[in-house]
Amino acid sequence: MTAADSPATGPHTGSTATIRLRAHVAVIQGVIGSLMMLAGSVGTGWIANGSPMVRHPLVIELRVNVWGVYTCTVLLTLGAMLLIRSWLRLGQRLRGWPPGSLRTVTTAVVAWSLPLLFAVPIYSRDVYAYIGQGRLMLAGKDPYVEGISALDNWFMLGADPEWAEARTPYGPYFLWLAAAVVRLTNAQPDMSVMLFRLLAYVGVVLCLVYVPRLARLHNVNGARALWIAVANPLFLISFVASAHNDALMVGLAVAGVYFAATKHPLLGILLVTGSIGIKPITILLLPFIGLLWAGKGASWPRRFVTWAATALISFGLLALSGQVDGLGLGWAWALLDPTPGYTGYSPSGFLGQQVERAGNHFHLHGDHMAARFRRALQGGAILLVIALMFVGGDRKVVRRMAVAFTAVVLLSPIIQPWYILWLLPLLAATGIKDNWQIRSIYIVITFFVVFGAQDQLSVWPFIDLSVSVSEVAFVIAVAFTLYLALLDPRTRTLLTHGGLKGWFGRGPVRGPTDLVAPQR
Repeated sequence: MTAADSPATGPHTGSTATIRLRAHVAVIQGVIGSLMMLAGSVGTGWIANGSPMVRHPLVIELRVNVWGVYTCTVLLTLGAMLLIRSWLRLGQRLRGWPPGSLRTVTTAVVAWSLPLLFAVPIYSRDVYAYIGQGRLMLAGKDPYVEGISALDNWFMLGADPEWAEARTPYGPYFLWLAAAVVRLTNAQPDMSVMLFRLLAYVGVVLCLVYVPRLARLHNVNGARALWIAVANPLFLISFVASAHNDALMVGLAVAGVYFAATKHPLLGILLVTGSIGIKPITILLLPFIGLLWAGKGASWPRRFVTWAATALISFGLLALSGQVDGLGLGWAWALLDPTPGYTGYSPSGFLGQQVERAGNHFHLHGDHMAARFRRALQGGAILLVIALMFVGGDRKVVRRMAVAFTAVVLLSPIIQPWYILWLLPLLAATGIKDNWQIRSIYIVITFFVVFGAQDQLSVWPFIDLSVSVSEVAFVIAVAFTLYLALLDPRTRTLLTHGGLKGWFGRGPVRGPTDLVAPQR
């Protein structure tokens, strides 16, 4: 047993049985939150116009009446916020991470995700675009060239009109899966959503299995890593309720890194290649997989050989796969020609806005300056990846991989909420300290859950609402967040405990403390 696996000691520890009992209270509270979200999704989730659900009496009752729309909005938002609180409390109640914690966290993930597995899609309707891309494949069209508007009746299947002309950014393996789903369901939207959700859940299960194993390789408590990376509400909402294919991408990547780190490099390369075939962004992991293959104490010639072999195997498989369906390497456009624009909450987007304002203030071309600034940040991220490949030798390879991946995502102009979930498994498995690191995760997870709660709500346009549901959801989410941070006696110390030292001290790699709040 490593130090990270040992039970905590001290006056605040309590017996293992008592800690686990208290933890199960948090699990039950989280289930209540998930069930509230399930109920709320019926009135505010994304339902395809062509779905028979729109003719169900319960759906009609909740969607055509003002009281039903507001009730579902409140249920969905309060459920999400209760899930956040339950996640925080689970970490507090398992402080010290005694034996049995991993089972408790796994139970929480399964229990919290099951209601979301049957929810109407929330926080995003990308899953309906997957149906369109599967139809493109079956129609013999190239999704890397044509958007789903090339299909008859595409709008009735629930896709966001913003996807209408967009080329798919996904890899060939996901397009094969999308085509298989559409073939099995004949493009019936509700059954298609469920199958895509089950595919995403495969990624969730892979993370459940391999995040703790990868953590143990780095002397990090596996239960705590799983709690941070997989039990958090943003993961469960984005990867289960929203059915994002990123779940499968992340699960395959984490499994591949684990096998590469345990001297099974070929299996690791195959799994990471599978991840690239879902979404190409995980191509960034390949250089570090090559370093793991080279092994400790490897000479530079050996490292270059393993880098070349890793690239040859991975790209060779992807190239052969492209010949099967005739799409070639069309997926590479997603790396070479990324989506234009930016999100205002990304570091690149926000700082670029300030550069543009400053440039305009001095009568310069602020928009051009901002564009160059954002390109410079992206270039800096790529340089950091290259530096981390060469600096550090054979030490902390997976940690360097995680930092490189984080830099590329965080310095990109566009960050979707679920992009953060690409990073968490690798960062959590290699150690997140109990200082600014874990507190930043609390803030980021809460921010994106609050953001999604008011950003992605589906209300039929003919409903006359005196106050928009987005405003209702925003007020509820912000009020609950302030309650957690300032009033709740059990969570308000999470960001303030220890003062500045708590934020900027070295901090052990452990769960959040609960030294002040009573345990009940």
